[in-house]
Amino acid sequence: MSYELIFDVKRGDFETAGEASRKIKHTLQQLGISNKIIRKVSIAGYEGEMNLAIHSSGGKIILEVGEKELILTIEDVGPGIQDLNLAMTEGWSTAGDEVRQMGFGAGMGLPNMKNNADDFEITSKIGEGTKIVMKFLV
Repeated sequence: MSYELIFDVKRGDFETAGEASRKIKHTLQQLGISNKIIRKVSIAGYEGEMNLAIHSSGGKIILEVGEKELILTIEDVGPGIQDLNLAMTEGWSTAGDEVRQMGFGAGMGLPNMKNNADDFEITSKIGEGTKIVMKFLV
């Protein structure tokens, strides 16, 4: 089994935010992936998708399905993350008031992604963007 899905996510597009993670969940269900793994990938995917809409100038979500693992990549064009250690702290966020009033920006996105993935890597360059690669064992 080898499969790849790619989704574009636009900055500030809260009307369709969550659509990519819903499609990923549906695809994984059709492929017969266990509910436990689907839940983890769905949570990580949704958090990544919201971060793209909130913090970046837009980006991509890529899901690669292999025999023994799923790889979820979140890649954006944006400001980058000034302090990765601080950004990984639960409750810390740079989201503005408008985003917080919509119920987002609680500072749990990156920690939730890391906590649900079997392997989590994040790289960020100021003025260029951020790339997150998460692996899930199936």
